[in-house]
Amino acid sequence: MKGADYVLKVLVYFSLAIGVVIMLLPLVWMFSASFKPLGEVMRTPPTWIPLQPTVNNYKEVFRQVPFAKYYLNSVIVAIIVIGSVLITSSLAAYVFAKFEFPGKQIWFFLILSSLMVPFQVRMIPLYRISVSMGITDTLFGVSFPWLVDAFGIFLMRQFIITIPTELIEVARIDGASEPLIFWRVILPNCKQALSALAIFTFAWNWEEFLWPLIASNSNASRTIPIGLQSFAEQYGSNVHWQMAGAVVAIVPLLLVFMLLEKQFVEGITMTGLKG
Repeated sequence: MKGADYVLKVLVYFSLAIGVVIMLLPLVWMFSASFKPLGEVMRTPPTWIPLQPTVNNYKEVFRQVPFAKYYLNSVIVAIIVIGSVLITSSLAAYVFAKFEFPGKQIWFFLILSSLMVPFQVRMIPLYRISVSMGITDTLFGVSFPWLVDAFGIFLMRQFIITIPTELIEVARIDGASEPLIFWRVILPNCKQALSALAIFTFAWNWEEFLWPLIASNSNASRTIPIGLQSFAEQYGSNVHWQMAGAVVAIVPLLLVFMLLEKQFVEGITMTGLKG
């Protein structure tokens, strides 16, 4: 029986290794192509290791288009959205997890049901709202549809439910106000869930394309995905430049995940097991 278990484990790991290789091959080729001249990128059969490595592709990306501006816009939008989502999600989740009020389950159901509404359905009303507010072609206009996230409320509620109510009751007996309880008791016990939610929100927001395309009319508010699309339209034949731009765009996602991987895994695991 032990031999069969060992063979099964080997097969599982072998299958996972094959899956990882298949998933990583496009990324490896993209990274490799970003250091190649165009002639080598178009070479057949392709080479995985650059024969004539160069960093000129990266220089051209920032020289041909205001890529640094797109980058800064994406960072600012990400900070606005992540900060808002963490605050609104944790506050709403605390209310739904630890308070009783009329219509609680109905309101929570309505929030969750919004996840089933495609963004394309909400897109036109959101655009009309942004126009009436005068926030089109601004970084806030690019951010505002994502300031409150139903999934974030659900995720945080599942985690806050696991926090012992006795801790809150003791704080109330000691005379702590609800804002103080939220700040001193709830948030310190939600670090893993907040990290997981921050990574999710950053990934979704960083690669968001449709709404910034609609809400942005100039370089003042264009983000990385829109900048890459504009760059590809202008320099579609320069594949090596496009690969360099794609590498620059994906680096923040990789860095955030590597830095917060432990908190991300712990947050998802604890939320899933205890929810």
